[in-house]
Amino acid sequence: MFPQEAAPGQGGRPSVNELAATRVADLIARAAELRLGVSRLDNGVTVIDAGIAVPGSVAAGMAVGEICLGGLGRVRLAADDGAGWPTWLEVSSPQPVLACLASQYAGWSLAASKEEAGGKKFFSLGSGPARALAAREALFEELGYRDRAPTGVLVLEVDRPPPPVVVDKILRDCGLEPAGLTIVLTPTNSLAGTTQVVARVLEVALHKAHELGFPLGDIVDGSARAPLPAVSPDPGVAMGRTNDAILYGGQVHLTVAGDADAARDLARRLPSGNSRDYGRSFADIFRDYEYDFYRIDPALFAPAEVWVSSLESGTTWHAGKTDMALLRGLWLEQA
Repeated sequence: MFPQEAAPGQGGRPSVNELAATRVADLIARAAELRLGVSRLDNGVTVIDAGIAVPGSVAAGMAVGEICLGGLGRVRLAADDGAGWPTWLEVSSPQPVLACLASQYAGWSLAASKEEAGGKKFFSLGSGPARALAAREALFEELGYRDRAPTGVLVLEVDRPPPPVVVDKILRDCGLEPAGLTIVLTPTNSLAGTTQVVARVLEVALHKAHELGFPLGDIVDGSARAPLPAVSPDPGVAMGRTNDAILYGGQVHLTVAGDADAARDLARRLPSGNSRDYGRSFADIFRDYEYDFYRIDPALFAPAEVWVSSLESGTTWHAGKTDMALLRGLWLEQA
């Protein structure tokens, strides 16, 4: 799917962990400004709390979003342009496959039993550059990519720190010394947590393209945006809002190489409106399926509106549409 793996920094593809390292250092340096907590575990691992015992901030969530993209993307705030919602996030990457799938995608399953975790079982899907050091997912074989770096950063969408058994697993699988690992904690019902999840709007499109069988090596550039909802103190509501932001408000533009007909087919099949479950809030859908993600139609997990531009033909195809009326009905109360 991709050229033979080459060592990062030696004419091959870039190291997402090395690129992210400067952003991690900046996040730590700005901790007071961004209302973050920074601590070290007894073994020397750095933990950044972005919303558990501290307030965090939207700016912190944007910075975490860029860390998740492995230093290969940008996350910016944008104002309303007539869509009826005041604040949007814009995401872009010149290497969207590496940024989104080799780094940002939450694909590394990390768990501990009640006994291992000290009384309450622990589960999280790890995202961010350190995934590419461990390469525990089959996706990395498809990408032909595995990172090599002395430092790594992993983002966990959790409301408590991981237990030592999980930290030890991360260190072991990534081949890192404790001083080289940073773990960022971003509960969804926090400013940073909600922001960094909505900043996955481009990644959702890349993951859907992969599920549709589109050649990932043909995706050469990407940009996206989605409305940023208010944070809910209820984790379930917060999770529903971040999903709705992408499913009903997400807009993505992909530039692709390869066959022009395949580009047109991608545009047609990509939007969330192709799903049988489209049209209701994600929280309601999730509840009706008895909180079982696997019963939800996979076609729903996609941006609302897409544009796909073909380098072969110079044509851009458009499909799908946003439903801001639905989002305003879910999110907005008139004063």
